[in-house]
Amino acid sequence: MSIPEQFRAFRIHGDGRQHQAGIERIGLDALNPGEIVVRAAYSSINYKDALAGTGRGRILRRFPLVGGIDVAGHVVSSTDPRFREGDAVLCTGSGLSETRDGGYSEYVRLEAEWSIPLPAGLDLREAMILGTAGFTAALSLYRMQQNGQTPEMGPVVVTGATGGVGMLAIDILSRAGYEAHAITGKLEQLDFLSRIGARQVVSRENLHWGQKPLETPIWAGAIDNVGDEMLAGLTRVIQPYGNIASCGLAGGHALATTVMPFIIRGVSLLGIASAGTARPIREAVWERLAGPWKPAHLDPICTRTVGLEEMPPVFETMLAGGSFGRTLVCIAD
Repeated sequence: MSIPEQFRAFRIHGDGRQHQAGIERIGLDALNPGEIVVRAAYSSINYKDALAGTGRGRILRRFPLVGGIDVAGHVVSSTDPRFREGDAVLCTGSGLSETRDGGYSEYVRLEAEWSIPLPAGLDLREAMILGTAGFTAALSLYRMQQNGQTPEMGPVVVTGATGGVGMLAIDILSRAGYEAHAITGKLEQLDFLSRIGARQVVSRENLHWGQKPLETPIWAGAIDNVGDEMLAGLTRVIQPYGNIASCGLAGGHALATTVMPFIIRGVSLLGIASAGTARPIREAVWERLAGPWKPAHLDPICTRTVGLEEMPPVFETMLAGGSFGRTLVCIAD
């Protein structure tokens, strides 16, 4: 397949004082080096993308860069023997829209080391409904299981449950045999959360779990997208030897807690850094996402599909706390 001389890309410029982002026409020589060139079909919008696209977060390490931390498409050329023309591939994180050009482009040049062959059981669209959000949710459970979490220990609660990571975490937990509970500030979505697998939904406003270093245990584990006071509260109410996967900071980056849950109950706080996950773990997580952990409700969780030109309003909504579910970006015509 021939690559056009120019193609559309959502490019971000900045010098520390000014920020500019929008659709440009660029050529392949404007992109970072890489062993494979991919014709992009889909990407997605994550919180990190919204920060980068609006300039409200210090995400990009250099300028200009094409935005988008996720991409999936077909290989059009490769100098790496692991990939051939026509292969379906995906890439999430791995420096995209941070240190190298990302997925918001009709053609993307990728490093082969960070490109994952699309696993059987997923198509390109499903892979990007999952994207970094689904990978993060699944990596959270993967790490928890490595540290001894089992369904028999009891329910696992998910905070920030109406966001992309939260919804997918509920679905993944249910598919993996866990009883999933949800904490949300959007009670109008209670029925939706129940439909995708939450056995119990708790209002964020009704959380009164006390301020002692150790309170009555409620859950066997947690996947936390919020941080700050929410994460501190969770440490006090997790059962002995349960795990908390910390994968987000929608509520803030601070953490005011004590060592008591860790040295008295043996609670483990696991940091989930999805962007730089080693390739063997990436492959293992994506195999689970394509197989036994594949969410059963991808279509309803994908609440919006947009083109490259339609992304900026979605960024604003997401940063204002109004996002719900996953936004898919359709790049191919």
